[in-house]
Amino acid sequence: MSNAIRVELLKLRTTRLTYGLLLTGAAVTALFTNLEAALGGKGSSGPKPLYTASGFTDVFTGGIWLLLFAAVAGVTVTTSEYRHHTATLTYLALPDRNRVLRAKMVAGALTGLVFGLAAVVVAGGTAVGFTLAKGYQIPLSDATMIRFAVGSLLAGALLSAIGTGVGALVKSQLAGIVSVFVWTIVIESLIGGLFNSTRPYLPYTAATNLGGAALGGAAFGPAHSGAGTGTPLPFAATVALLLAVAAAVTVAAAMTSVRSDVT
Repeated sequence: MSNAIRVELLKLRTTRLTYGLLLTGAAVTALFTNLEAALGGKGSSGPKPLYTASGFTDVFTGGIWLLLFAAVAGVTVTTSEYRHHTATLTYLALPDRNRVLRAKMVAGALTGLVFGLAAVVVAGGTAVGFTLAKGYQIPLSDATMIRFAVGSLLAGALLSAIGTGVGALVKSQLAGIVSVFVWTIVIESLIGGLFNSTRPYLPYTAATNLGGAALGGAAFGPAHSGAGTGTPLPFAATVALLLAVAAAVTVAAAMTSVRSDVT
């Protein structure tokens, strides 16, 4: 691991915002997954019972909020330099701005892995705990749960990398965070709701599907109405899509914002 990456990870480990985002995402995830697990099977229109594969999967893959907060954490990796006016010192220590950006991308992805792991622990632990407490058998195979767990780790890492690129592109922390929420909650919902065939290619939707959620199951508004319908991209293709998005945003930042003067 290069010194530049170590420095970026040190910044993240000593920043309270990183822990705040992780704890907030974990708390929201715990709230919704516990509610869904507790209400499973108690009404025809409510969550499905945990002894069914679909009901258990809905809870086990419920770490979608932590994946969203992983993207927000990625934004802070790059924008914190401009918010706290430390970018000048960083570039004086390491004048190669593209190298700094690459180090931030790696640090952002590693941070996203932690968020993805937290999603597995909180949501997966809730699903398994409630299922066993009610005397049910786990309806999914070990291989399937491992696949969901690995997908969640990758989804967190890739969404955080995308967020890091967005932060480098816009520089403003507020604008970057707002952009993440507007894209995931509003724009993807509208596009996915109007054009169902586009859902497998929408970054946040694809990432949550990588983590095991039904296609559109993590969407908000109109796009959620068709949850579970349509054909998602294969696992490897989804990873490639998210890598391409992260690369595109990063290249755009390297060619524009990163080259501009630091104030």
